[in-house]
Amino acid sequence: MSVADLATIQSLARDDMAAVDALIRRRLSSDVVLINQVAEYIVGAGGKRLRPMLLLLAAGALNHRGPDAHQLAAVVEFIHTATLLHDDVVDESDLRRGRKTANAVWGNAASVLVGDFLYSRSFQLMVELDRLEVMKILADTTNQIAEGEVLQLLHVRNPDTDETAYLRVIERKTAVLFAAATRLGAVLAGSDAEVQQRMHDYGMALGYAFQIADDVLDYASDAQTLGKNLGDDLAEGKATLPLIHAIAHSDDTTRARLRAAVEHGDTEAMPEVLAAIHATGGLDYSRKRACDYAAAAEAALDALEENDYTAALRGLARYAVSRDH
Repeated sequence: MSVADLATIQSLARDDMAAVDALIRRRLSSDVVLINQVAEYIVGAGGKRLRPMLLLLAAGALNHRGPDAHQLAAVVEFIHTATLLHDDVVDESDLRRGRKTANAVWGNAASVLVGDFLYSRSFQLMVELDRLEVMKILADTTNQIAEGEVLQLLHVRNPDTDETAYLRVIERKTAVLFAAATRLGAVLAGSDAEVQQRMHDYGMALGYAFQIADDVLDYASDAQTLGKNLGDDLAEGKATLPLIHAIAHSDDTTRARLRAAVEHGDTEAMPEVLAAIHATGGLDYSRKRACDYAAAAEAALDALEENDYTAALRGLARYAVSRDH
């Protein structure tokens, strides 16, 4: 399998993902028309469907496939989609994956409430499987994601956000759902505690790698490639790793300007911010941190059986840090 060939990885999971997509569309259905419209709009936007695919690949690596994996993969996607709806309201975003966000089309109230519907529908789906361990993992994960949302809110327009605080937000907002997806694959396969932990560690490290790489792209890509407005993080007052590094390693005058840009969400300062990030090696530093996490993800797989699915998981770790969107 190619080092980071997403299309090849996706082809391995294609049949299972088709079953997941069919299940998602069946279980999205509501007799409330607006719920159908908003849910279909955001789920129909596509995206990589990375989190449900991770669950399927993790289960496949441990020689398990079947309807229970499809159902849990749908649960993971519903949880993720709910967080996107809520995120875009909190961030006041108007563009995601190259098109208008649901809140830009229907308003904040509809987006929040349909997000709530997706959360509750995900819990209906997981309860149907009647497995306490599965419910505990997903309940804990959903709670941590909510904590991550609040934690991120506390750091908005806060120029004192350091790398430790930044990583804590990533852990709860992004990495925990990756880790839940891969751990659940091991749970469904009936794996022992050590293998479950390895899959958890893989997902956690991969989540860090993906999010840091995303944050690099916000300063290194362009809006058309990225599918969102370049500089959105700065506009929202979010200090991500490239900027955190620049603030920590700039002279006093530059540091004061960077701090002011974060405090005011000042996108007009973007040229100065980019110059400081480049001058301090902020992008290279952040890319290295992402690569370190990707390597840790691969290392977590070392004791597992080598097959097409474990190769795909390795490929995803490499893809995480080599993509352009």
